[in-house]
Amino acid sequence: MIFPPKVRFLLEQTNGLKQTAADISLRYRTGRDKSLKTAAEAAAYAATRMPATFGAVARALELTLETLETPPETLLDVGAGTGAATLAAQQLLDLKSAICLERAAVMRDLGQKLVAADWRTIDIMADDLPETADLVVASYMLNEVADPIFAARKLWNAAESVLLIVESALPESVALLQKIRTDLTERGAHVAAPCPHDKPCAEWCHFACRIERSRLHKQLKGGDAPFEDEKFSFIALTKAPALRRSARVLRHPQIGTNKVGLTLCTPDGIIEKTVFKPDKALYKIARKAKTGDAL
Repeated sequence: MIFPPKVRFLLEQTNGLKQTAADISLRYRTGRDKSLKTAAEAAAYAATRMPATFGAVARALELTLETLETPPETLLDVGAGTGAATLAAQQLLDLKSAICLERAAVMRDLGQKLVAADWRTIDIMADDLPETADLVVASYMLNEVADPIFAARKLWNAAESVLLIVESALPESVALLQKIRTDLTERGAHVAAPCPHDKPCAEWCHFACRIERSRLHKQLKGGDAPFEDEKFSFIALTKAPALRRSARVLRHPQIGTNKVGLTLCTPDGIIEKTVFKPDKALYKIARKAKTGDAL
């Protein structure tokens, strides 16, 4: 999915983004204060990270929607940042309402200029969530709070139908999602995606989406490649049992001569499957499959 050109244009109107982005990157790499304090810092961060967050949430939400009988009509985006997740949801859903909850004033102020939604101030660790919604989304947020399980329970209680959590593909982020998955399934949640089952799993399960890079994006992040691959992990949990597929592709398909090798997550565990050309229908699907696709 293409990042909206209008939002990209608005982000590119801020002067000095390259130097500010470099300063933020240095702070992150050296473990110094990661908080964003100025409008310029919020704009530089958004210009650097918002397209990737948008792409990851869009891909995770696409895979989640395949498992739902009824698409969500209301959205609660918790830890919304500058609204990338809401922007992705608005591209995929016909939403009647969207609420963005963000603690940092500089991020919230910029988000209000970029994404049409009901923006509110909240700290998920200290405050009660003010609303419920069909779909609750938290993207790249739970790994930054003091007690992510406590926060995830709040998110789950606010979800009328679906809770979607998106994090990085780092092993520690995947491990966090596994802990949340275990905790919430014990509280009655059903796994909609990516797993085709509710059973325990210790797999380092992560996915990728391809992000188009603008000229500014190339300048901010370095390099001339026209795209980048954002690797991410996610879990989608539902109140009612989801419509499950029989398997999900975990690795990039290995295409050989008249055959395709697939690594699949199934209700019986992870399996290796080879699809041969004589099986025409499945062979065609396997050749075009991407990591994360359901079969």
